[in-house]
Amino acid sequence: MNTNRGLAAFAVVLLMSLAMCSGCIGGGDDTEETVMRFIFAASSDAVRLDPADVTDGESIQRTDNVYEGLVMYEEGSTEIKPCLATDWTVSDDKTEITFTLRQGVKFHNGIEMTADDVVFSFARQYDTTHPFNQYGEWAYWGYMFTDIMSVEKIDDYTVVMKMYTPNASLLTSLAMFTASIVSEDAAMEYGEDFFKNPVGTGPFTFVEWVKDDHITLEAFDDYWGGRPVLDEIVFKVIPDTTTRLLALQNGEIHGAEYLDPSQLSLVEADASLFLVSEPGMNVGYIALNCGEGYVDANGNGKWDEGEDADVPGAFEPFQDIRVRQAIQHAINKQSIVDNLYQGAATVAVQGMPPGLLGYNYDLEGFAYNPALSRQLLEDAGYPNGFTVTMFQMGSTSRPYFPVPQDIAQAIQSDLAAVGITVNLFTEDWGTYLQDAEAGKAPMIMLGWSGDNGDPDNFLNVLYSQKTATVGTAGNYGFKKNQALQDILDQALLTFEEDERDELYQEANRLIVEEATHIFVAHSNQILAFNKSVKGFVAHPTTRMFFYNITVEE
Repeated sequence: MNTNRGLAAFAVVLLMSLAMCSGCIGGGDDTEETVMRFIFAASSDAVRLDPADVTDGESIQRTDNVYEGLVMYEEGSTEIKPCLATDWTVSDDKTEITFTLRQGVKFHNGIEMTADDVVFSFARQYDTTHPFNQYGEWAYWGYMFTDIMSVEKIDDYTVVMKMYTPNASLLTSLAMFTASIVSEDAAMEYGEDFFKNPVGTGPFTFVEWVKDDHITLEAFDDYWGGRPVLDEIVFKVIPDTTTRLLALQNGEIHGAEYLDPSQLSLVEADASLFLVSEPGMNVGYIALNCGEGYVDANGNGKWDEGEDADVPGAFEPFQDIRVRQAIQHAINKQSIVDNLYQGAATVAVQGMPPGLLGYNYDLEGFAYNPALSRQLLEDAGYPNGFTVTMFQMGSTSRPYFPVPQDIAQAIQSDLAAVGITVNLFTEDWGTYLQDAEAGKAPMIMLGWSGDNGDPDNFLNVLYSQKTATVGTAGNYGFKKNQALQDILDQALLTFEEDERDELYQEANRLIVEEATHIFVAHSNQILAFNKSVKGFVAHPTTRMFFYNITVEE
């Protein structure tokens, strides 16, 4: 099919679908034209709209405009400030935090938020006997919040959070989406369907979700922080990067995410558009499934004796460190950054981006060396290589992999050059993430955008043995490493910054030496907008808070 004709036909269909949805440009009558609507093109649909039960950026992007937590980030930074809590005090031993709640805050269902909702929002995640616990996987709780022992009500506007041990990153982590406060009444009313019917306290309330097409939010008139100027947000799913750009150029949408880096010059040359391109707090990687996983049967967030579990995608050659090293040396990461990211990224050496506490500037990583790769394969008993399946992200662009299919094919080609045949496999985004957490992928392409600016959010989530949990995994390399886990645990008990820095530098060294993850790139976060859009501030975590923007048509 002629590409230009195909894109033009899609543009007609897209404009018609936008005109039929509740948030469209130029909807038809005079009343509709007065609505300040912002239409944002996303690369894929949300998976769930319950902020405590998601791990993907697309779901977070939607829920961030519906929900809030006890604390929130300052605009454009990871410094925290009060939100649903007006203030808090920390006990001398740092194992209790007492929060004073903001009074008069209403949920979107009109019910006032109280301490009962706060207790519910946390207890449903950590208490396996809680009546709502059955409706979610609560993966992020296992990644980052298992030091919380309980959240208890003191009175209607006071709660105390009790910890098993101190946690140096906890207050910052409480600004994450996972710690958002949900309406207990709404959650219990909807039960297993709550993830499709979100009710929060945020500036926008949920209107509709047409799967794989759009999600519409509208301004909440009773928002405690004052009604947003923007009336509606429509998240429109447009998987193809070229089609997203065409829709933006044609004025059918107001903003678009994750463009192909080769398209940046087109945006910069268009007087009606502007580009946001800033260093991203992210990493794109390929994980090698070593087959060492567990099921956290007692729910304590630790890999205890007797909890070992089979990992369905375990690939025997990856259990040999020489094979993992061979794959590291076979991939030309600099060429991928230069040619596929168009320079809008830096080559990754370790599992978190530069600038964070604990980044180890002494590490050099694995140099591109195909001859050494072939020698390592021969030494490991694979002189003729082997065949392996790599899960790749298909058309789902993410900030760390803006053109995933092209990047996957480049890796496939590099590995073929040393005798390794890679069969590429993809599936819809929601299933892809579920299969990743279940350990079904022998080799998988994924990445991470930091949630809170703390190294623990990368290292303990992505590479620790405690997150090699079959079914809710964050560590898709599935490798046990007690020495690494001990260091990561000690870092959370350490409140002196220089000491934490040294611990995380050592952790990064061990992670690189383990070679279970091929760190490809740290990319810029790239967004494009119509110049009618005012007030957007990019966040280092790549979360998208749209409630302060306006559209001047």
